[in-house]
Amino acid sequence: MKAILALEDGSVFHGTGFGAQASACGEVCFNTSMTGYQEILTDPSYKGQIVTMTYPLIGNYGVNAQDIESWRPHASGFVIRELSPVVSNWRADWSLNDYLAQNGIPGIQGIDTRSLTKKLRVRGALNGFLSTDPAISEAEAVKRAKEFVFVGVDYVKEVTHKETFAWDPEDKQSAEFTVVRGNVKTDSRNFRKPLPPADIPIVAFDFGMKYNILRNLRQTGFKVQVLPATTSAAEALSYKPAGIFLSNGPGDPAALDYIVREVKTLVDTGIPIFGICLGNQLLGQAFGGKTFKLKFGHRGGNQPVKDLESGRVEITSQNHGFAVDPASLPSNVSVNRINLNDQTVEGMRHKSKPIFSVQYHPEASPGPHDSNPLFAEFRQMIAKQ
Repeated sequence: MKAILALEDGSVFHGTGFGAQASACGEVCFNTSMTGYQEILTDPSYKGQIVTMTYPLIGNYGVNAQDIESWRPHASGFVIRELSPVVSNWRADWSLNDYLAQNGIPGIQGIDTRSLTKKLRVRGALNGFLSTDPAISEAEAVKRAKEFVFVGVDYVKEVTHKETFAWDPEDKQSAEFTVVRGNVKTDSRNFRKPLPPADIPIVAFDFGMKYNILRNLRQTGFKVQVLPATTSAAEALSYKPAGIFLSNGPGDPAALDYIVREVKTLVDTGIPIFGICLGNQLLGQAFGGKTFKLKFGHRGGNQPVKDLESGRVEITSQNHGFAVDPASLPSNVSVNRINLNDQTVEGMRHKSKPIFSVQYHPEASPGPHDSNPLFAEFRQMIAKQ
């Protein structure tokens, strides 16, 4: 199956198709993680994007039903150097090819992903068009790439859960997976560590939330009520939460005025708030600041962040194409974390209210666990209040 990837600057890449026989537009971005492709594909933050993996061999451990990060994969398309012809992992349920085909997502392999990544680093993010339809010409592919619009579009409404729900009320999805050792007779795929009591009620706004965030919140002892992105501040407070969580999500934060308005109301109440990724950007706007688009974004599990309060450096998992402008923030908000590659804002803390946020993903999945203690910090902040 032949495939084509065209960029808005007129560049065209030919390769072999896999996954669904379909066509898709999206902002073409790259991720530097060596593993975790199924978590990347199912991260709602990739809505409207065609993801390029910089690691060359992808698909060797397949896809399993337990490690997905949302109710479906959200990436528009997938670009890799080589698709593994063999799936070798005892937890695998599908091959990557079959999983993409089942979900209508086209993929392309056999192209020079190093060249593509270098182009995106030099030129910046580019819109693209990917198709496994052999009838699509180069001219038509480039035309479709040029017509696509990413900035200014509200993708949050497309990925958020539409109804309110309690996360894992029976404690079957949140416990940490652990490998069984020795001659223990049990279902190895479902052997989990015990969970602490869920003794602190919070509400979590779902702007495109990864499930591992919810797992980590439950592992920290939170009883979580998940709210759709369109929920008002008044409705959120009607659940009488001890704290508010603002999730990650896709797209341009400047297109989300209706959410910023409700977040500002929550900020003014003084209730403890913790934000991750898009949640960080929404808090920045609610504080009175502005956001801007990064040249090519931060995506991967090896991003260095410095905690300016402790001097500690964390290696973090990230996925975002926008950032908060530090010069636009008011004096009562401090930037307490920065990216060591480009000095952009990676965290904020309100100086007089129990509110903090980070631009990266402390739940990782995939990625390092350096930042996992932030969930415990949120709990301690609520307990102090």
